[in-house]
Amino acid sequence: MQKPKQVFRAAIPLLVMFMLALVSGCGEQIIVLDPKGPIGQSQKDLIYFSSILCAVILVPVLILTAYIVWRYRDKPENKAAYQPNWSHSTTMEIVWWGIPIIVIIILAITTARYTHHLEPSKPIESAQKPVVIQATSLDWKWLFTYPELGIATVNSIQIPEGVPIKFELTSDAPMNSFWIPQLGGQMYTMSGMAMTLFLQADEPGTYFGSGANFSGEHFADMRFDVKATSQADFDAWVQQIKKSSPGLTMETYDALAKPGKSVKQYYSSFPEGLFNKIVTKYAAGGQGHAHGSHTMGSGQTDMGSSSQTGGDVKQSSAEPKAPAQPQAQQKPEQAGHHAGH
Repeated sequence: MQKPKQVFRAAIPLLVMFMLALVSGCGEQIIVLDPKGPIGQSQKDLIYFSSILCAVILVPVLILTAYIVWRYRDKPENKAAYQPNWSHSTTMEIVWWGIPIIVIIILAITTARYTHHLEPSKPIESAQKPVVIQATSLDWKWLFTYPELGIATVNSIQIPEGVPIKFELTSDAPMNSFWIPQLGGQMYTMSGMAMTLFLQADEPGTYFGSGANFSGEHFADMRFDVKATSQADFDAWVQQIKKSSPGLTMETYDALAKPGKSVKQYYSSFPEGLFNKIVTKYAAGGQGHAHGSHTMGSGQTDMGSSSQTGGDVKQSSAEPKAPAQPQAQQKPEQAGHHAGH
């Protein structure tokens, strides 16, 4: 029979291989730690600060645990003091109670400050007027409406860099969670409720967005792209959609709201008050899902349609084509830093 020491030595290579297997998938960058906006940056700072503070307790405990196991191992030549009647040390009591209490107090104060600082509905301080985007989670897709611009998109949004974005969130399906990891934390979308979330992208790029809450068979497909561009490119994108895409009608929306996956879609208009109708249809005494008003945003006419086959909504409008003479990119002045988020 092998001695325990021999068994332990034989197990070391297996343990090392197991640990290497665990970390083998950690090569890709963790996008939540690569923020591209003021909210994401503040959350990253809090993650790092909290981790370092917790390590003040965790690392010494792990080191001391390993040391004690080795120092007081059962071995004839071990010269460690044997004190079976030892029961108290004032110094040690102060250390192992005092340090954690101090760490917890610091962590509590810091967390409280960041909680107030990162209140989702708190506007980002900026000289730029926020762009309002209404996000509705469906089964299993995202509908985005721009109430001030009169356009709508599915599974894709575009925003100007350096400009605060005011997201208004709701659901016309099971509860979900709206999340753009590089711009900020997630927030639930719930039927009958309209939540507010302010985010901002500080540099151009395409960012990953998703539904971060389990909501059924195809919840993993509830992904969307967030493209941050210059203000000039954003304005050109809006005009392209208005010129080359059909309108979203209530019939189109009804087909879109049915369970199923969807490709990216773009609409030049949408029914007036659509977001409010979605919210109030679940509220007590709400209006229900009536088709009473088919007036399009921006006064445009009803002109789009969508078909559904096998549970998947098919593309009703192609991605807008680039204009023949694209406008030169203009980089807007850097917006003010977010001091109140």
